[in-house]
Amino acid sequence: MQIDHIFIRATVGAPEAEALRAFGLTEGSGNVHPGQGTANRRFFFANAFLELLWIADETEVSSPLTAPTRLHQRLAAGSDASPFGICFRGADVVPFPVFDYQPGYLPSGMRITIASDAPLSEPMWFHLAGSKGLPPAPDHAAALKRITAIRCIQASVAALSSTARASGISFTEGKDHLLEISFDDEARGIVHDFRPALPLIFKL
Repeated sequence: MQIDHIFIRATVGAPEAEALRAFGLTEGSGNVHPGQGTANRRFFFANAFLELLWIADETEVSSPLTAPTRLHQRLAAGSDASPFGICFRGADVVPFPVFDYQPGYLPSGMRITIASDAPLSEPMWFHLAGSKGLPPAPDHAAALKRITAIRCIQASVAALSSTARASGISFTEGKDHLLEISFDDEARGIVHDFRPALPLIFKL
């Protein structure tokens, strides 16, 4: 499996995106997800994209269709759930237990499956089948090309789900939820911390 995208919980309209723009990222197109009750702002790289995701419609995000995803609990303001989601693509067989999720906004031929064994303390794990790939990545002023590693920090790693263990993501214990994303094998030796705007660190 390959990582397709990573989402981070944002407030309405994702003003947090301005911290990424100020760092030197070029913003791509955003989406509204009808029926799911969420919307996003996105930043594309050569092999994956970063999504800032927020609740746009409380009724839709709490609907019988969306409720099994637990996006409402994960994205609600003040939630102590992990604010992250990691989506994979590729692989005909997903190496973790899943349930199907078919929101109306998905193009024909695409399908989402969501890990069924992961607690809210972990990222939301899901897989996108039938993807046509990513749009071309822009030339970011920050000169970032490819995501090459991800490390997730959370309060406990003593009882990770089978999905987390199969994900290829490394985990470390820490006080607060935090995501470290490495780009281009960290060749430049630069670290940029986006806190408090986002629970995010870039390692370049």
